[in-house]
Amino acid sequence: MTAGPKYEYRWADGVQIKKPIEVSAPKYVEYLMDWIESQLDDESIFPQKLGAPFPPNFKEVVKTIFKRLFRVYAHIYHSHFQKIVSLKEEAHLNTCFKHFILFTCEFCLIDKKELAPLQELIDSIIIPY
Repeated sequence: MTAGPKYEYRWADGVQIKKPIEVSAPKYVEYLMDWIESQLDDESIFPQKLGAPFPPNFKEVVKTIFKRLFRVYAHIYHSHFQKIVSLKEEAHLNTCFKHFILFTCEFCLIDKKELAPLQELIDSIIIPY
């Protein structure tokens, strides 16, 4: 999966696929959604019982989820934005992305270097006061 000519994302989950492999965007998204579902269903990461502690690596897991979700946004904006515009749906995409980025920035969930494929768009969203 790519996000423009300078960014290629390969898939690895560290369990079934240890070495990153080149996959199409639909396959990357399929792997990602399955992986996220397995993370959310894992009670050792996302406890279901009231008062159960979160693991020490909880924020790192969440950061990995958000980093990988960002890659999907980067791909959509670089590869499919014109189609989204032709369908007059860009306001929906932009609103979802804005909420995603504001939440990400509020809780420092994605390293700045990972945001490079959409940095110009992000800069237009996050206006310094």
